[in-house]
Amino acid sequence: MVERIVVTCFPVAFLAVLFGGGERFRRSHIDMDGDAPINGALFYSSKYLIVVLWLAMVLHTWGLDVSFFNAPPSLRWVAVSLWIAGFVLLFLGRFELGTSFRIGRPKETTSLRVNGLFRVSRKPMYLGVYATLLASVLRTLNPVLLLLGAFIVAVHHQIVLAEEGHLRNAFGENYAVYCRRVRRYL
Repeated sequence: MVERIVVTCFPVAFLAVLFGGGERFRRSHIDMDGDAPINGALFYSSKYLIVVLWLAMVLHTWGLDVSFFNAPPSLRWVAVSLWIAGFVLLFLGRFELGTSFRIGRPKETTSLRVNGLFRVSRKPMYLGVYATLLASVLRTLNPVLLLLGAFIVAVHHQIVLAEEGHLRNAFGENYAVYCRRVRRYL
């Protein structure tokens, strides 16, 4: 029962923070929804597919079998550990970005964040997403989810590259120095 609650609460809480933060941004006249840095259809489909993999993990944990294979118990705990670690990265990254957080390329000026998690990884939230996707695939052992997860990671890597181009243009040499000091993911 604890596993079910933990697995369910993390994505629900993160989505509440994400959408609640969006409402707070709107009241402050900040547009959290930036421009898609790559093809819009790919950008938005990959974002929504993340929620599909999260939902598959939650439903599987609650007993709806979305698996084609039986996972050994040890793999289940690896998956849950990755799930928790991924959401910790997502929450910390979101809070550390503060008002600089955007979904896509910002439409207005933001600040370059280089402290906290961003001292270790330039893209900790993407790393968190990737960990949750891997957790979902490992927990369910569903090859369809594996293919969707691979698609999401491939598209998100293109998003990362496009965002980095934007950050180079926006922050110039400060961003170049940051990139030399901190790796993209780990």
